[in-house]
Amino acid sequence: MALDFVKRILPSWKNAALALLAAGLLILAFPDFEYWFLAWFALVPLMWAVEREASIRRSFVLGWLFGTAFFFGTCWWLTYAPIHYAAFPWPLAYFLILIVCIGAGIFPAIFAAVLSALLKRFGSWAVLAAPFIWVFSEFMRYWLTGNNWNAIGYSQAFTTDLISIAATGGVYLVSFAILELSGFATLLLSKKTKRQVLAHLSIIVGLLCVYIGHELLNLAMISYGNPGIATIIALQPNVPMSGVDYQRLGDLRTRQFALSEREVTKLDVKRINSDRTVIERKTPAIVILPESPMNFMYNDDREFQQFVREFTTRNNVSLIFNSAEPDATNGKYFNSAMMIGADGKVVAQYDKIYLLPFGEAVPVPLDAIVPGFVGNFSYGREYDLLPIGDAKAGVMICFESHFGQLSRRFVADGADVIIEMTNDGYLGPTPVLRQHLANAVFRAVETNRPILRVTNVGITAYITEKGAVLDPTAAYQEDTRVWTVSKSDGSQTFYVKYGDWFAWLCSMVTIVLLLLSFKRRDPAISN
Repeated sequence: MALDFVKRILPSWKNAALALLAAGLLILAFPDFEYWFLAWFALVPLMWAVEREASIRRSFVLGWLFGTAFFFGTCWWLTYAPIHYAAFPWPLAYFLILIVCIGAGIFPAIFAAVLSALLKRFGSWAVLAAPFIWVFSEFMRYWLTGNNWNAIGYSQAFTTDLISIAATGGVYLVSFAILELSGFATLLLSKKTKRQVLAHLSIIVGLLCVYIGHELLNLAMISYGNPGIATIIALQPNVPMSGVDYQRLGDLRTRQFALSEREVTKLDVKRINSDRTVIERKTPAIVILPESPMNFMYNDDREFQQFVREFTTRNNVSLIFNSAEPDATNGKYFNSAMMIGADGKVVAQYDKIYLLPFGEAVPVPLDAIVPGFVGNFSYGREYDLLPIGDAKAGVMICFESHFGQLSRRFVADGADVIIEMTNDGYLGPTPVLRQHLANAVFRAVETNRPILRVTNVGITAYITEKGAVLDPTAAYQEDTRVWTVSKSDGSQTFYVKYGDWFAWLCSMVTIVLLLLSFKRRDPAISN
């Protein structure tokens, strides 16, 4: 009995090999390999294996095998922190991450199972539904886990021209386009009709029209020399992740502010009048420090308040920094971005809304018994904007760059630019640095707003509205960058206005098709 059950659920070794081949190709499409073009055909072996297997159960296992291998191959860096900072034995760390990847692999398994069910009901026509099912599975992963890391669309983050359609449907529309081409290639390997080929080609042409429309719109909206209204000094301090005692903490703080002050003085224009030297500055200057393990506590630390006041007033600059700020409602702290003006007074405060699960906050009811790895912060409740000269900025703190609904909310409320403050140092010199950067690239394209990415260990960069990564720093080096910020024209993309409408559409199409697949098929109707 047990042997019969195993035979019913285990796919053939050839189809299992095809699933692993698909996972390998997709792993190569992501950082640190970045052979992005492989993503457009990576799913072909998996879909071909599902079609050959002709079993929903075995297809589920194929998708699970693919998903587990893919997530483990792209997210192995999660082992870095427990091995280096918690002294986990490396076999245990990798085993625990494998368990997590097995859980995440359920979502590609759902894709494979649903595709198999539709293939049984609709034949080769079901391949047309593959892009809808894939987006549905990615969207489900996002809503059930709060995480859509390395959605297939993110593999295209560093091929700027190909991702402009994200301004219409977000990263999910890019995922859809990739699966559509993979589906078309799969169809060519299958029994097909002329009508099926034409149907696929019509969808591909539709996607091309959306892409061409975006490119034409981009050409029409080229701006020539918008005046800068503020100067940004971005500091990458490369603060170490451990071994910082109180004395060294003070030394690091002094070094950071000295480095910032050095850049500020370069902005000043000296003019000598008859009686004195006048220092002028063309635009307001804002110094931005990243999220850092060297936590400031501005409200509770009077000495630091005085230190910041002297720095901002002496240099006539505003300062934005990461700080733990008290939540008066429950005795906890917010993970906040504080802005202090050139007069030394608090200008604005943004409290992080999307906290890292189990890192910064433990979900209810586990919060009473399980501690957070970094802290147990309160969730922010307001979408506060920070003034940048005459412009406004929204702030994403670290993991928040993963959430398109946050950046679109900022822009809908009037943000001209987005600031990302992050620290990936806990995860080492691993692919996470560029994988995290890919998230920010898509947030820029989706909202048509530049992103000022300021990091502790890298990669600090200016990301244009079209997703181009400019002026990036090298990782794990102390460095600074100086950028000029302009006010936007106030326009809003389709994605800003309507959010994840495309993902919802794909989800509804998938559910309707799945329901239809359970209806008894009229034997008189042929494929």
